[in-house]
Amino acid sequence: MERHRVRRLRGALLALTAGGLLLTGCGGQDGGPSTTDRSSEGRGFPVAPEYDGDGSGEQKNGDDGDREFAPEPDLVSTFALDVDTASYGYARRTLAEGRLPDPTTVRPEEFVNSFRQDYDRPDGNGFTVTVDGARTAREDWSLVRVGLATRPAEDASRRPPAALTFVVDISGSMAEPGRLDLAKDSLGVMTDRLRDDDSVALVTFSDEAERVLRPTRVGGHRDEIHDAIDSLSPTDSTNLGAGVKTGYETAEDGLRKGATNRVVLVSDALANTGDTDADTILERVSSERREHGITLFGVGVGSDYGDALMERLADKGDGHTVYVSGEDEAHKVFAQDLPRNVDLTARDAKAQVVFDPKTVKEFRLIGYDDRKVADEDFRDDRVDGGEVGPGHTVTALYAVRTARHAEGHLATASVRWLDPRTRAPHEESGGIEADALEDSVWSASPRFQVTATAAYFADALRDGGDGRTALPGRGGLGELAERAEELSGKTEDQDVARLADAIRQASRLTGRD
Repeated sequence: MERHRVRRLRGALLALTAGGLLLTGCGGQDGGPSTTDRSSEGRGFPVAPEYDGDGSGEQKNGDDGDREFAPEPDLVSTFALDVDTASYGYARRTLAEGRLPDPTTVRPEEFVNSFRQDYDRPDGNGFTVTVDGARTAREDWSLVRVGLATRPAEDASRRPPAALTFVVDISGSMAEPGRLDLAKDSLGVMTDRLRDDDSVALVTFSDEAERVLRPTRVGGHRDEIHDAIDSLSPTDSTNLGAGVKTGYETAEDGLRKGATNRVVLVSDALANTGDTDADTILERVSSERREHGITLFGVGVGSDYGDALMERLADKGDGHTVYVSGEDEAHKVFAQDLPRNVDLTARDAKAQVVFDPKTVKEFRLIGYDDRKVADEDFRDDRVDGGEVGPGHTVTALYAVRTARHAEGHLATASVRWLDPRTRAPHEESGGIEADALEDSVWSASPRFQVTATAAYFADALRDGGDGRTALPGRGGLGELAERAEELSGKTEDQDVARLADAIRQASRLTGRD
């Protein structure tokens, strides 16, 4: 086992047992790094281990590094925040067409994060941290939910201006109904929702990339922008690499200080000509993010969809992805969410959860498979995290096996982020005690139950519904559909009703209740 992991695990347990380490408070008001203020005295929760921040992985707790083996179990979990939802949207589209989604495209965190939550919101920038949980039907196993929430989205008139570069796929595959036609209609609606001081550029790509509209202020040029959008028509192959390259070059030309600079990629992500090497395309996206702070928002369309490539592009580009399969979803993304949430409240945001070895035997983070971060990198601000805007929530769900008759502290969750303008680091934390666990998942709050149902559904799609690797307390698809149907009534949420429909479709296709 690698030496840095030995140090990490031992340090985690030392941090949990050392009486002097307390919960980290938020340092977001004065602009100073919160790591210098770690004295939330009286709150009584241990924090994650503290590292020296020089990239070596050495800890500040006196570890001499002589241990050959790490103590077990590893009770620290660290991951980059992610607000993607494309996996769930694409799964719903696939099920509606009478097919089960490929298990490799099912990312549980994107199912969970597709639903509204009831977390408290902060008054200013930064996050609130909510930790709750409930026991499952499987002995000693519980589900623990870590919820992070940013401030509500402000009225569009109060946000910074936006500099948006739309990179639109016009390859032959985009001729399918519900692809380019949907994108054109949605972009037109969005143009009418943008402010006069926003700017828009338009790049298209098929076998080659073309700059259709230079960076243009919306005020006084809406008709010109509408004409450029209306001119789009499908043709030829998909040179995604050329589209990304030209899109970022155009965004650089239109780079505006003090504005939110973003590339919006609309595509089925089925690259088949030109530069199709994912790593080369991803490096371009990553370098533009580092050098210019340009973020990427991926919008997936089409029944055949390059889910993996779009998701990786968004991760490298400090952005997120959604999938749209119909007019209502497209209008929500382009006409409501994008104009309102072009601002950022946090850059390079990471979460770390430390479980107490006195009460927890083992845990499993549900999802975030490709967003995991080394524990010692939690406070290394050079390590990439996730970008989160106003009005967002991020939920992480854990399956946790507790000690028999566990009492006392269960876990502490911390989130660390950089101010998007000053790059000053901040933290906030929250915790949960073992006796705060609800007696049953199905007697917890309705929104907790929705979270559990979405995670169980993703888990069933991943293992084919046969239960061989089922999360604790999952039950069959038929039971999950009934739970979701009941919850749609309790929450009066159409998104939950659609979840119930999707689960029923999956139940019919697998033949398992």
